[in-house]
Amino acid sequence: MEYKRKIESGELVDGDDFQVDIIRQLQRLYDELVEHADECWLDRYSASKKSQRSRWLWSRLTTWSSVSPIKGLYLYGGVGTGKTMLMDLFYDQLPSNWRKKRIHFHDFMLNVHSRLQKHKGLADPLDVVAAEISDESILLCLDEFMVTDVADALILNRLFGHLFSKGLILVATSNRDPDKLYEGGLQRDLFLPFIATLKEMCVVHEIGSSTDYRKMTSAQQGFYFVGKENSGFLKKNFLQLVGAHKPTPQVVEVVMGRKLQVPLGANGVAYFPFEELCDKPLGAADYFGLFENFHTLALEGVPKFGSHNRTAAYRFVNLIDGPQYHFMSDAEASQVMYENKARLLCTAEAYPTALFDRIVTVSDAQKMAPRTSSRSRRNDDLNICVDNELGFAKDRTISRLTEMNSKEYLERHAAKLSGELSHDTSDLYRELYQEISERGNSEMSDLSGELSQEISEKGNLLQA
Repeated sequence: MEYKRKIESGELVDGDDFQVDIIRQLQRLYDELVEHADECWLDRYSASKKSQRSRWLWSRLTTWSSVSPIKGLYLYGGVGTGKTMLMDLFYDQLPSNWRKKRIHFHDFMLNVHSRLQKHKGLADPLDVVAAEISDESILLCLDEFMVTDVADALILNRLFGHLFSKGLILVATSNRDPDKLYEGGLQRDLFLPFIATLKEMCVVHEIGSSTDYRKMTSAQQGFYFVGKENSGFLKKNFLQLVGAHKPTPQVVEVVMGRKLQVPLGANGVAYFPFEELCDKPLGAADYFGLFENFHTLALEGVPKFGSHNRTAAYRFVNLIDGPQYHFMSDAEASQVMYENKARLLCTAEAYPTALFDRIVTVSDAQKMAPRTSSRSRRNDDLNICVDNELGFAKDRTISRLTEMNSKEYLERHAAKLSGELSHDTSDLYRELYQEISERGNSEMSDLSGELSQEISEKGNLLQA
């Protein structure tokens, strides 16, 4: 078994009974798929005996249902529990000749909206889109199933009704119990039939774990510095990474003719105060353009988030973890900071686990004590923000921030750049990381004199 081999080779941690339980579920599904491969039309070469056009017309003209005899699988649980890893492990073992697809849920919905636009004006464009999707991939693996967009919510029931009737088998991972999908969303009553359909067509299984595997890293310091007093240290690191290059204000072109002003940048490294990147009306397209041009971001002054800066919190989540907007192409949507293995240097008001303490979901808010006058004042003092979307997105963002701060992630970043950077620059990155790892936060504030001299020598490009 591939899972066992990975444990024996040290790639995975042994002893997680929760993951072993999920492996059994995936093995059950795999065995059923192999047994019913012909019945489910999984073999793409067998399915291609009809031309694409004739199969499409056949599926459009056929009124009877051809629901798969196999139930799919919906895996849900907290961040960092290994859901994506296990689904990828399952997907990689499937025969190459099967009609299968593995895609992030947001990318899948982007593709659906693009297809709907193409078939605009037809009597039932969702049926046409479902016919195209099921024709290409009868086994669909969707990662990070999370409904936050009202446009998605309103079409999912009809879309998957068509897909399931055409024999589609769904495997999905999510942070959410299906009964809590789109919780608190607009017109959720119209979304509820989809939840019933999902539970009927898939085995729903929770994956629990007390371990966040993204946080099992050997480095605790990384490039994430807590406290305003470390502003100078951040700028010192920025100047070291820039090296012999001269950082200057730059303009980056992004999609749809937009331009992004970069306060300072050189040698693939960009410097921004937090308010310049997350307090201004910027969006996913701007962040995509940024990481098309820079592999490292030095971000100064990340605050704790609450009701007073809710919009900035949304932008910060999109910066780290990806766009939620449907006007971007699949390629653009995949090029976010985490997915692009970009590197983050930042100063922040708190550690990642505490940045979103004041952001709570509707469910969490309902568990709070009744709002007496004293309780109301306390909530005002704490600046509590009740927001379902942020409340559910924060755990994944915290997990990814933690991973991006790890030695392993930074080593992967360096490996990715190894073909792009000079030998001297690569050595500089390794030396800088080693220096930061050996020094502690307690020593950082002692570097202000050294920093002032370096900034002066660089032409006072950064103001402390």
